[in-house]
This record gives sequence, structure tokens and C-alpha cells, in this order.
Amino acid sequence: MDDILKVEKVTKAFGRLYAVNKLSFEVRKGEILGIMGPNGAGKTTVFNLITGAMSPDSGSIMFQGKEISRDSPASRCRQGIGRTYQIPRPFDNMTVLENLLVGAVHGGGLREKQGKKICFDILELIGLHHARDSFAGGLPLLDRKRLELGRALATRPSLILLDEIAGGLTEKEAEQVLQVVKKIWEQGITIVWIEHILMMMSEGTHRLLVISEGQWLQCGAPKDVMCAPEVLECYLGVED
Repeated sequence: MDDILKVEKVTKAFGRLYAVNKLSFEVRKGEILGIMGPNGAGKTTVFNLITGAMSPDSGSIMFQGKEISRDSPASRCRQGIGRTYQIPRPFDNMTVLENLLVGAVHGGGLREKQGKKICFDILELIGLHHARDSFAGGLPLLDRKRLELGRALATRPSLILLDEIAGGLTEKEAEQVLQVVKKIWEQGITIVWIEHILMMMSEGTHRLLVISEGQWLQCGAPKDVMCAPEVLECYLGVED
């Protein structure tokens, strides 16, 4: 498969602390790539570098064959990179549908009429059509997570970055989110997914990348990576 995203020797430091240190990996078009690592491994920083919230100190980021390391976040969104955040922050005083429209119009560059049609399709996909006229501030956590997915989809991405979209959910709720993620992938959207829940990574991804202290540690089939000695040592320690 062709690579839709290439991160090559990217480094980001905060003073003497390297959050990302000469990290390289690729994302294949049409796959779900999981990213795991201990707290502080640099996972969210990687997302911030890909979306333009931060600029790398060195290295390059290629999206669909184009260097984007210095492009603005808005430009990257228009080029087809969408993302969710670990803690959903919708516009609480706007309805679910209005939240999606913000993404479609301002992120996806659509006119409101065209955006509404796409948003109705997204509501069906994420299972929130029944709540389209509800204010986002009153949604339970599971529905806020669904809305977070929907807002990212409304920007019409070809690549979507999911930052712990199942965090804080019950096992049953996490399974529902997993099914939505699979439906999104079936739409032809490539996915990069940060998550700590092993079940989600083993059942919901094609490949798994593990990073530690901002560096590449292991990458491959999820079950093989989870059993790799260096990964077990990273999570459990040498004695365990």
C-alpha cells in the first residue's frame, strides 16, 4: 500500500527534555495504525506535530507526498488531516448538529447547505441522529466522544488522528466506540489511533507502533508487538 503519511527523523524538545527524538514511521493508506507507549512517551506531541499545533525542531512530515512541516493547522485540515482530542470540548451552548456544521463549514470549507447534508450522514454514522437538536453540553460522556468523532469527520479528512477516544468509558461503551471507528475506516478513511486500552489496540488496528521517551521502540502486528521483550520491559520493568 502507498504511504499517506511519513514522519522522518522528527525531533521536538522543550529545553533539555526531548518529547520526540528522531522519530520515524509511516502510515499506509487505508490502514488503522495504533500508537502506544507509557505516559510521557510523546504520543500526543506526535499528533500535535502532525496537525501543526507544534512545529518540529528538525525532521520532516510528508502528507500524500507533500512536505507539510511548516504548513499552518488550518492548511493541514483543508488538505485532509482531522483529529480528535482526549478530552472532548464541544461548543456546549450549540446543538449537536451545529457543532458538526462548524467543522464542515470552517474546517471542511463547505457552504452551510452542502455541509448540512454531510452532517446528517455523519449523525447516522456515529449514532447521534436522535440527539441532533440536543445541546452538546448536556450529553453523557459516550455521546460527547461520538460527537468528537463526528466533528473531526465533518472536516472531510482522508486521515484522522484519534487521541484516546475510548478513554474514561466503560468496557461496553468502549466496544461501541470501536464499532464506530471500524465504520469510519470502512468509509475509506485512514486512521492513526492513540490508546492505552489493549483490547482496542489488538482488535481495532492493523499495525501497532510503540514509542518510549519519544523514540521508536517496536512496530508490527499488534499481538506480536505486545509480546515483544522490549515492549514488556518498557511497560512492566526488567524483573517482571
